[in-house]
Amino acid sequence: MPALPEPAGRALVRRPGPAVADGLLTHLKRTPVDAARALEQWTGYVAAFTAAGWDVVEVPEAPEHPDAVFVEDTAVVVGEVAIACRPGAPSREGEVAGTVATLTGLGYPVLRMREGHLDGGDVLQVGMRIYVGTGGRTDAAGAAEFARLIEPLGRTVRPVPHGAALHLKSAVTALPDGTVLGHPALAGDPPAFPGARPVPEQSGSHVVDLGGGRVLLAASAPRTAVLLADLGWTPVPVDIEEFERLEGCVTCLSVRLRRPPQTVPAPPPAPGGPGRAEVGT
Repeated sequence: MPALPEPAGRALVRRPGPAVADGLLTHLKRTPVDAARALEQWTGYVAAFTAAGWDVVEVPEAPEHPDAVFVEDTAVVVGEVAIACRPGAPSREGEVAGTVATLTGLGYPVLRMREGHLDGGDVLQVGMRIYVGTGGRTDAAGAAEFARLIEPLGRTVRPVPHGAALHLKSAVTALPDGTVLGHPALAGDPPAFPGARPVPEQSGSHVVDLGGGRVLLAASAPRTAVLLADLGWTPVPVDIEEFERLEGCVTCLSVRLRRPPQTVPAPPPAPGGPGRAEVGT
């Protein structure tokens, strides 16, 4: 029997609970959230990873925590090391234990933060540089401790103040070649991201590298999908409307555990098109 291909990576996800509609809001007015439809959309989100060759691992459910589906905020994985976050919202602190247990079970050493607060949604990895958004749920003390933990791994940390969106990755993310995407209304500190490319929709600001030139994004950003296709990428839109009502996006619904870059196929470059950089959005 021929050897099976290596998966593109592992995605940690957490099923939305029955109280998902009660999740915290910071910048949006509360509108009704259909929990059953949210579960359907979450299932479609997970299916996009599976179709792209990822292993999907479910973190234990936490029905007592409405925001637990936004599992990215509970941990950051840098290479082969995980950092357990200290969420900026006190009501979310109980979400971390399940993610830590899952990462430990997968063999990841887990470093624990003891000072300040940091949400995983505020951490954007682009190559060996890591941007940490501050001013929202992540504070300066949390960003500083995170830097102390991961700089021995060879990464450089740059704090980026922001305030127009819940998390840094609600405002900017990066394509597989390292190009940063952001909407002008949300991008925060433009000099922090030289060469950043503006997108036409706010929900187009957040993308996930699925490997093989495929880029996951919200179905609510069709013009951004066209832009990505014109740049040589294959857009993979998913409907996450119910989560968008809760300030969620395609990044915060998973923690991505990536294989070494050389085992992830690069997209076929179009003339003058994109290459590839190690991106851990």
